[in-house]
Amino acid sequence: MDQPLLGFDAVMPQQPPHGEQGVLFTDPVSLVDENLGYRGPTACKAAGITYRQLDYWARTKLVTPTVRSASGSGSQRLYSFRDVLVLKIVKRLLDTGVSLQQIRTSVEHLRTRGVEDLSGITLMSDGASVYECTSPTEVIDLVQAGQGVFGIAIGRVWRELEVNLSQLPGEVTQESQDVAGEVHDELSALRARKAAR
Repeated sequence: MDQPLLGFDAVMPQQPPHGEQGVLFTDPVSLVDENLGYRGPTACKAAGITYRQLDYWARTKLVTPTVRSASGSGSQRLYSFRDVLVLKIVKRLLDTGVSLQQIRTSVEHLRTRGVEDLSGITLMSDGASVYECTSPTEVIDLVQAGQGVFGIAIGRVWRELEVNLSQLPGEVTQESQDVAGEVHDELSALRARKAAR
C-alpha cells in the first residue's frame, strides 16, 4: 500500500532556515478571469492530457469539475482554473511514475490548501512517494537526503497555466452572470424576451 502524502516535517527534522530567498518581482495581476470556466477540450489542451483521461478522472472523482459537472446526455463539464491546475499537476506526477493511489492522496491534500498556499508549494517525488516542501531549504534538504528526485513548483505551473488559458476560450460562469444581471448568450436573451412579454 502506498504511503500518504508526507509533509517535510515527517521526513526531515525541522531546522531553522539560514536565510530566505527573496522574490525579485511580484506580479499580482492575474491573466485569467476568475469568473471563467473551461470546457473539457480546453482543459485537456491546457493540462496536456487526453479527453479519455479527463473523463476517467472525473468519473472516478480524482479531479471533478467544480463549476459544472455533467448531468446527462449533451451537458458538458466546466472546469475552474484551479481544477485545470490540479489536472496539470496530476499529469506531471503520472509522468514521473507516481501511482494513481498516491496521486489521489496528494490531490485530496492539495484541496485542503487555500489558493495562496498552493503557489508556495513544491511537490517532490522519488517515483513512489510525494513530499510537500514550502521553502527552498526544505527542497535542498530533501534532495540531499535522497528523498526527492523530481520536483513540481506549483507556482511556476500556475503561471504557465495562466498564460496558456488566457489564450484559450472560456465561458462566463452562471454565478457571475447572475451577479451581473446581464445576458451573455442568445438562448438566454430569447428566454428573457419571452418572459418580458
